[in-house]
Amino acid sequence: MTDPVKTSGGTDAPQNKKRVVVALLPLLIFAALAGIFTWQLLSGKNMQEIPSALIGRDAPLTDLPPLEGLRLADGTLVPGLKGADLKGQVTLVNIWASWCVPCRDEHPQIMKLGQDKRIKVVGLNYKDAPENALAFLNSLGNPYNVVGTDRSGRAGIEWGVYGVPETFIVNREGKIVYKFVGPLSTESLIKQFMPEVEKALSDKG
Repeated sequence: MTDPVKTSGGTDAPQNKKRVVVALLPLLIFAALAGIFTWQLLSGKNMQEIPSALIGRDAPLTDLPPLEGLRLADGTLVPGLKGADLKGQVTLVNIWASWCVPCRDEHPQIMKLGQDKRIKVVGLNYKDAPENALAFLNSLGNPYNVVGTDRSGRAGIEWGVYGVPETFIVNREGKIVYKFVGPLSTESLIKQFMPEVEKALSDKG
């Protein structure tokens, strides 16, 4: 006669172990990312040089709703983000939020980029309250041709965002070719970012 206690224990043990592993997986991923981030800080390396696994890959096909009430200078509503639209011309995707102090500091640089008619400037509003995001842009100016709202932060995960602000360059084929971490300053815009923009513009594919 088979011992029911032993049979039950033998069957449940692997299942319980699997449940524990699944439950701990998000924590382990977070710990790994935190470890990389801490190592980067302690190593003294420039945080703007954090690599992205997405470089050279297709930009995520992220569809996000618009920021309600945001209008262009001519009065038309600013559309939301369609991942399929990140092709055909060089596009900058700026991750920002109204609660982000460095985003406010870099905003004049994003405004300058928004005046460059050779490129499309897309804003990805990250984990923000719509009314605060709208007030931010109405006060400081809107440099974006498109704004997608990512209230849950899920799109940020797809883009491999470490924090805000971050700015990606997407080429005409829809591939991410450069990522700048942190706020753009006048110096970094001229010396680091614009050369990468020019490189993307000169690449005819």
